[in-house]
Amino acid sequence: MIRALEETEDNRRFTLSFSSEEPYTRWFGPEILDHSDGAVDLSRLTDMGVILFNHNRDDVIGKVTRVWIEDQRGHADIEFDDDDMSEMIRKKVESGTLKGVSVGYRVDSWEEVMPGKQSADGKYTGPCSIARKWAPLEISIVSVPADATVGVGREVEYVEEQAPAVNDTSAYETCRRQLQLNENYSRR
Repeated sequence: MIRALEETEDNRRFTLSFSSEEPYTRWFGPEILDHSDGAVDLSRLTDMGVILFNHNRDDVIGKVTRVWIEDQRGHADIEFDDDDMSEMIRKKVESGTLKGVSVGYRVDSWEEVMPGKQSADGKYTGPCSIARKWAPLEISIVSVPADATVGVGREVEYVEEQAPAVNDTSAYETCRRQLQLNENYSRR
């Protein structure tokens, strides 16, 4: 999943995959990240992408140097920083102790697929939620990944200490989606 770009003693550059279309079970049901053309907005990772340790925003351990989508997966070239913590994590990655990769992201458009129904592209059978337009915000080296095929940690979780501003629609959208799912299931 993570491989060195150069085979040197102090290599700081690696290539990894950070997302896939592997379904992941969330509190609202299976979630799938669409990787078709135009589905993934890579601009944030391209412009200011960082590597975190276990999604901790205070533990920046490197930077994204290149990012792309290929074979329904998100890929990145990364470079570890040279401070003590980053070096410790880099050594654990290099030795194979840490293999997990995860992604924090924002979803801008969902397709809700009802039980037994087909998704618009015919690839998936419901129930599932497909992130049709989404943007990765950060890539993390993690100790326990959600998706072992790439270690995808999925969407940024709502944390009470990090409550959104009143005009932030992400928390509202999450609640709206859950209410819609509840209503749809109660009609069955």
